[in-house]
Amino acid sequence: MLKVAFQGELGAFGHAAVRATFPNEQELPCTTFEQTVAAVQNGEADFAMVPVENSLYGRITDIHHLLPESGLKIIGEYFHRVNMNLLGVKGAKLEDIKEVQSLSVALGQCRNFIKKHNLVAINAVDTAGSAREVAERGDKSRAAIASRLAGEIYGLDVLASDIEDEDHNTTRFLIMSRKMIEVDPAKHKVKTTFVFRVRNVAAALYKAMGGFATNGINMTKLESYMVDGSFTATQFYADIEGHPDDPGVQDAFEELAFFTHHIDILGVYPAAEKQE
Repeated sequence: MLKVAFQGELGAFGHAAVRATFPNEQELPCTTFEQTVAAVQNGEADFAMVPVENSLYGRITDIHHLLPESGLKIIGEYFHRVNMNLLGVKGAKLEDIKEVQSLSVALGQCRNFIKKHNLVAINAVDTAGSAREVAERGDKSRAAIASRLAGEIYGLDVLASDIEDEDHNTTRFLIMSRKMIEVDPAKHKVKTTFVFRVRNVAAALYKAMGGFATNGINMTKLESYMVDGSFTATQFYADIEGHPDDPGVQDAFEELAFFTHHIDILGVYPAAEKQE
């Protein structure tokens, strides 16, 4: 049986993502993203599922700094639809609830529901931990906002489902491994993820990107972040549609190399469909 690491307690949305992609494998909860990555690095886990961006809140910054230095490779992606649920102790009803606790981000995503029902919002460390704490307290007047999986694990009832304000809340997860995989572009739509650092010359980024435009390569993501605490040392993280062996991608990378200090391919993997 394979072991898959994720950040968070049992019942976290990362745990739900692991269940969806690796339903028959062993799950390994980790406290931090660093521990999640380290579990694969040291062989404690075979894979890690790490969130990189959310449709409401954008990129998850810590991960963008961790991945290039981790030595791990991206072998897949998964778009997890985030459904928020109000979870209460057994026997509680919606009208019993006076307080609701969860991660601040989750509370913010359910602001309309909380206001409509005149609930007192209580900030907590995470969603799954909130579900566990509500179960431990056994107080019918306090509920948690978390995943349905958290309710199942901690024995809570779903008092209201899909209570988020926006219906497009989706988190993109990357599946990380110690080794790169072989992907046949004839059988799969392929995505390639890489990082690069441009030379400190005028219009370097513009020129570096030119090869992708002239070769018709679709770049689905391009983000920058500082490295080594320097305002002049900027690294870029990019996703493109295509395989490095494709002639157009080869030409684009060749042109990119003229204007960069280094290029590091983090993964070549099948592109996933977004969840509706």
